[in-house]
Amino acid sequence: MSEPVIKTVMVVDDEEDVRQYLSMALTDAGFRVVTAVDGFEALQKVKTEAPDLISLDLVMPKRSGVKFYRDMLTNKKWAKIPILVVTGHARDELGKADLRELTISGPGIYLEKPVKPQNYIAAIKKLLKMDTSDDEQVLADQVVTQNELKNIIDEADPETLEKIKKLMKKNKL
Repeated sequence: MSEPVIKTVMVVDDEEDVRQYLSMALTDAGFRVVTAVDGFEALQKVKTEAPDLISLDLVMPKRSGVKFYRDMLTNKKWAKIPILVVTGHARDELGKADLRELTISGPGIYLEKPVKPQNYIAAIKKLLKMDTSDDEQVLADQVVTQNELKNIIDEADPETLEKIKKLMKKNKL
């Protein structure tokens, strides 16, 4: 019987505490972790050893997550690496436009900080097409559904938002 292949995830985030938090969740789940503080360092590390997946913050000094993502697309091999966007700027002016660009043309999946470890791991396993337990699959599907709903709400006009609010109250959601 062969040993399971350990997947490598690169965590790219300028905040040290976030890098450590996400790295710990990944290590506990059995992943090998490589970290980078910005898009520039991440690009250098990808050139040395391409990871199986990249967990990417958007707003960082030196080289932003979006610029790094565009760099990745210039190389056929790198363009195939799945990317999970993890950002605290999904709704503000620092990251909203960049996130919209990435979800339309790129990864299509993101998590908002603060991230729950189980949702983070479930989303990563989903992107890597790894076997997951039923609970983890439900969490991964929930993450995608929540993000789809957030996008719909972000784009909705005031009248539609009021209808959504009434529907949610009616169904006690």
